[in-house]
Amino acid sequence: MNYSVSEENYLKTIFHLQKKEGTVTTNELAAELKTRPASVTDMMKKLKTKKLLHYQPYQGFRLTADGSKVALGIIRRHRLWEYFLAEKLNFTWDEVHEVAEELEHVSNKKLIDKLDAYLGYPKNDPHGDPIPDASGKIEQGKKIRLQDAPLQIPCRVAGVRNQSPGMLELLAHKKIRIGTILEIRQKFDFDHSLEVKTGKQQIITISRQLAENLLVTHED
Repeated sequence: MNYSVSEENYLKTIFHLQKKEGTVTTNELAAELKTRPASVTDMMKKLKTKKLLHYQPYQGFRLTADGSKVALGIIRRHRLWEYFLAEKLNFTWDEVHEVAEELEHVSNKKLIDKLDAYLGYPKNDPHGDPIPDASGKIEQGKKIRLQDAPLQIPCRVAGVRNQSPGMLELLAHKKIRIGTILEIRQKFDFDHSLEVKTGKQQIITISRQLAENLLVTHED
């Protein structure tokens, strides 16, 4: 079944919100999509009719199994396009999201499966977010904040919590990206900043705010 761009945007947004909140409210969704609560209510009724949503007025809503399947398909397309744009067309990682927002609505399954194969079945997008496979399965690796990583143990950048343009610009300036190897040399109690060695033996300083938003995994 084909869905409108608006329906797909609602489904994807509900999927992300319910991971944090459990049950999503009309006001939460309206705020996230920058629309009126009345418009949300109309869409909820439409999605419920299509059996994509569990919805009771004034009690919040959640996606059905079918709704989650559709949402994961949209997320899969979005993250594959982000990977393609970054790795094959050299878009910077603060540019890929906006373009992928448009491309994610191209829903031809054969195209997306061929894109996945062409890219070598990547596990994560340029921001470190996991890419669902063709069946909707997501592999979640164990990630910790750089702030919580031990001293002098190499770790690999695996994700970014705050994906705002400003954050991504800062990471690009410091030449940090997904896959960069970092090793904390010192933690400063005064401002909780970190002295960090990068894979190229360069020593840089990372603020507490940046360290709390960088997700890493330990190198084996």
